[in-house]
Amino acid sequence: MHPILSKITTARDLHDMSVSELQELAGEIRDVLCTLLESRSAHFASNLGVVELCLALHSSYDFLHDHLIWDTGHQIYPHKLVTGRYSQFLSIRTRSGLMGYPNPQESPYDLFMTGHAGSSISSMLGLQSGDDLAGDADRQAVVVIGDGAFPSGIVYEALNNSGRSSGRLLVILNDNKMSICPRVGGLASYLDRLRTNPFYTSLKSEARKVLNSVPLLGDPVERFMGQLKEAVKAGLHGGMMFEELGFRYLGPIDGHDIATLRKYMKMVKETAGPTLLHVVTEKGHGYKPAAEDPVYYHTPPVLPREDSPPPPSSTTAPASLNFTHFARDAIMQAMREDDRVTVITAAMCQGNKLEEVRDEFSDRFFDVGICESHAVAFAAGQAKAGLRPIVAIYSTFLQRSLDQAFQEVVLQNLPVTFMMDRAGLAGPDGPTHHGLFDLGYLRVFPQITMMAPADGEDLQGMLRFSLQQTGPCAVRYPKGVAVPIDRPLVELEAGQSEQIVTGRDGTIVSYGALLQQALEAREMLALEGLEVGVINARFIKPLDRELLSRVLRESPFVVTVEEAALAAGFGSAVLELASELQLDNLQLLRLGVPDAFVEHGDRHALLGELGLDAAGIADSCRRVAERVEALSRQTEPGPVEGMTS
Repeated sequence: MHPILSKITTARDLHDMSVSELQELAGEIRDVLCTLLESRSAHFASNLGVVELCLALHSSYDFLHDHLIWDTGHQIYPHKLVTGRYSQFLSIRTRSGLMGYPNPQESPYDLFMTGHAGSSISSMLGLQSGDDLAGDADRQAVVVIGDGAFPSGIVYEALNNSGRSSGRLLVILNDNKMSICPRVGGLASYLDRLRTNPFYTSLKSEARKVLNSVPLLGDPVERFMGQLKEAVKAGLHGGMMFEELGFRYLGPIDGHDIATLRKYMKMVKETAGPTLLHVVTEKGHGYKPAAEDPVYYHTPPVLPREDSPPPPSSTTAPASLNFTHFARDAIMQAMREDDRVTVITAAMCQGNKLEEVRDEFSDRFFDVGICESHAVAFAAGQAKAGLRPIVAIYSTFLQRSLDQAFQEVVLQNLPVTFMMDRAGLAGPDGPTHHGLFDLGYLRVFPQITMMAPADGEDLQGMLRFSLQQTGPCAVRYPKGVAVPIDRPLVELEAGQSEQIVTGRDGTIVSYGALLQQALEAREMLALEGLEVGVINARFIKPLDRELLSRVLRESPFVVTVEEAALAAGFGSAVLELASELQLDNLQLLRLGVPDAFVEHGDRHALLGELGLDAAGIADSCRRVAERVEALSRQTEPGPVEGMTS
């Protein structure tokens, strides 16, 4: 039982709590987080690291009036716990339960769904502008952004504009030396210098002395200047980059010291203009294994309660089971065979299981941090120089570099390969992470080849094929098990599908990992006397025009199946082909994700709800078969009047 947390109905309940009560509350929050991991995987280390920061914020501000945006929303758990969602918390990341990211539909405390990093400052400036125009400019505005997200280009676009603002904007730089993996780049080094400069160690004690000596009463300006004295020294020593952008720089300060955090927040509230507060936290703070290995404990599997050593690293999981592992192995093989092959990732070394690639090919492995636009433009430069770059990225994050994919890669027809993990339904991570739209925004580009593997063998063959092409290629695959498909292995040829089995009554054309479900649906239908063929399309661009044209003309019905948005997807491409051939499309049914955002939940359950599991595909085939039969009966010539049989 959590005696303090269980009584909190709104974050306003924290305003009258003492520092000791808040510290006790911090312990209860960490206990809840550990309890959660007994039942399911969840974001863990990042949430442990912001507990005190979250409590200091909610006890210093009223975010039902003021504005708060957490930049990367997977660190939102303590915030949810103190904003009235304690009783629902153990439902997080389950279907119909709490979302693992901010969700405005859940609470007025959640302003934006922030699943992608870097946009928070821009969004907050827009909110402030709206308040100004509405004559409601008394709100405080706070953004919490991590040091991993800080190198994102949009952050500096926002900083460039916010420095001129006279509104009360506090940007809290949560410096834990991590994104998901350890940070990289020049800014990481700069923050390291700030954190380790001699002023930091003295500041923690000196600032406390200064702050404690200032009376609670008195002129606000005078009080602020007194409190600011030591902080300015540190800022002038190391924070000049932020000062030059128009920010008042404060810090670095201990992000686990609630009393110090509250005092700094109090002083910031009393002055206009933008302020950057540099807060140093420890990812995994309060749980020793997580603090020692924050990479593994970013989203660990279900863990026992005891403070025991972590289980074996997921990098040792059987490569035969998971698409991501097949991709990793294929990449490593390609790099061993061709020293022109490089790998570029945007802070997703762990997510894409690329640790072994990084360790074996350190000179050809490039982690550019949370800078997806840069990653793609960087890949274009490498391709222009004669290399064969592979951009290993989540489908949802490639959206952030759409313009670079267009201008730098596709328009130049450069041989860049996009290996798009988490394509399709990303399960409990929800709508910010589902990779449902890549077909729609990439298919419209000329010169690009797009593929999706049905199993691990397909995936490995597609990477080999991509690296032999002279233009851009994209390979999309889901987060999940790669079930081997029992059929003769057919070598890839550009735009050629794979006829798994024929059927006199209809045809299922599957694209990607749903081939297994299509084959299971066929077996279900066969028991009912309905004989359906199955095609593994493999390519969305170029289409297998020869096979699909024949199927569209000859098969009683055709059902396309894809784990992607129907709009501008594979089924749309087939429909366009039917229109081009001037074929009747009444016998064509497209299955995929409808024109709506899909909530979080177990991937298999979501597939079922969308009618994309075997049972759903079989049911759709039955319905279209019945429709085709009914239409056929309507067009059959009836007996001629006056004649008898």
